[in-house]
Amino acid sequence: MPIEETLYPVNLRVAGHRCLVVGGGQVALSKVEGLLEAGAVVDVIAPDVVPELDARPDVTVQRRAYRSGDVAGYRLVIAATGCQEVNAEVYRDGESGGVWVNSADDPEHCSFTLPSRLRRGPLMVTCSTGGHSPALSRWLRQRLEDEIGPEYETLLCLLSEARERIRAAGMYTEGLAWQDVLDSGMLELIRSGETGQAQAKIDRLVDHTLM
Repeated sequence: MPIEETLYPVNLRVAGHRCLVVGGGQVALSKVEGLLEAGAVVDVIAPDVVPELDARPDVTVQRRAYRSGDVAGYRLVIAATGCQEVNAEVYRDGESGGVWVNSADDPEHCSFTLPSRLRRGPLMVTCSTGGHSPALSRWLRQRLEDEIGPEYETLLCLLSEARERIRAAGMYTEGLAWQDVLDSGMLELIRSGETGQAQAKIDRLVDHTLM
């Protein structure tokens, strides 16, 4: 995959689905942790694995080299072997079998790339350079960590609850004055511990909508 291509951004639902990580080092461990965080059922294939990975009871580890065709039956696969030849084989198998494959630090052998991500509860912010520089993606994410604090998760919860109240009344939530509410100093109220006042601003929007 040429890194000059424009990538199509998506968020994948992998909860309950089988995913494979080929490789057993620290990079593979981080990929496993990301998949587990999303609820995936994770298998690992590698001759050797780091102790942190070996100790995880929620991961099935097969201590062996990758074999052609191992990708069959998986929702997606991540190759993190550090060996371009093995990564290329995993990628070719995925392309043949219609399985999405990411090869760590090897954009030529990726059918999808992984952005650097920042989570605040259900809120997720991602940074991607399209494979040009994973280091820049991580650097941007670290800068955003200082800006996007836990108050954003609280704000999201308040907005989500309001949206569900409106939907429960059989009304659409699109086209409402959400932006005006967000621009009304709600984050500052939450940061200062005045969440009740932030809630009141949202309640006024909901009450006006339901009138």
